[in-house]
Amino acid sequence: MIFPLLLLVCSLSTAQLQTESDNEIIPHGKQTESQGREPANASDHQRTCTQDIHAVLREMSALLAEQRVEIRHLQRENEAQAAQLRELELQKTHLDELKQQVQAQSGDLTTIKARTNLTENQVEALKREREVKQVAFSASLLASGSGTVGPFNTHTALVFRHVVANIGNAYNPNTGFFIAPVRGAYHFEFYIGAHGHPSHPSGAVLVKNGQHIFIAYEHQTSHYGSSANGVTLLLEVGDVVFLRLWVNSRMFDNENHHSTFSGHLLFTM
Repeated sequence: MIFPLLLLVCSLSTAQLQTESDNEIIPHGKQTESQGREPANASDHQRTCTQDIHAVLREMSALLAEQRVEIRHLQRENEAQAAQLRELELQKTHLDELKQQVQAQSGDLTTIKARTNLTENQVEALKREREVKQVAFSASLLASGSGTVGPFNTHTALVFRHVVANIGNAYNPNTGFFIAPVRGAYHFEFYIGAHGHPSHPSGAVLVKNGQHIFIAYEHQTSHYGSSANGVTLLLEVGDVVFLRLWVNSRMFDNENHHSTFSGHLLFTM
């Protein structure tokens, strides 16, 4: 760009000088001599232009060399960046593969965990099933000493506090309730003892979920008497069985445990 412009300027300057030289008034005696040589100022100007051209060429050559060095440097940088890009792409591919492997392993781990939980649940279920198949209890009326319970003017729940066996913990000695832990057939027995009285019999009824099932009842005016009964019931989980003292009745117990309430699971269903 600089070199053509410089040539153009030099050409225009030479043409202008030539025109001025042609228009000069030359004395008649010297016309022949002037025709034989070139004007001095035109020759000097051409020599100056030639020197300027060489200077510009040298400057352009130096600039071109710098640009070539810079281009080579940029090429090396581009090659290095391209190599880094290829390395990053390889790393990304490797990371994608690792991610897929991790996802697959995570799925396998989830499956294994689910199977483990299922196995643990099955073990717990078998353990609970084994435990609930072992249900039995037996208790007498008074925790200690001797005494008579009743009479009351209404049916009253009995609490058998002296527990001699409570396998499976289905019987509660604080409430007198037996709560079925599993669906199945259960057998219950209850024994009622009391001293005879002219006005008060001895009697208790077995209750299932508020419904009277079987009763043990005896009435004599004197001496000691007793009565008993038993029943087998199909119970659902959570069914409640207990004894009620019959209205206006009495029940006696002492360290010999005359009055008792017992039950056990026959089999599950």
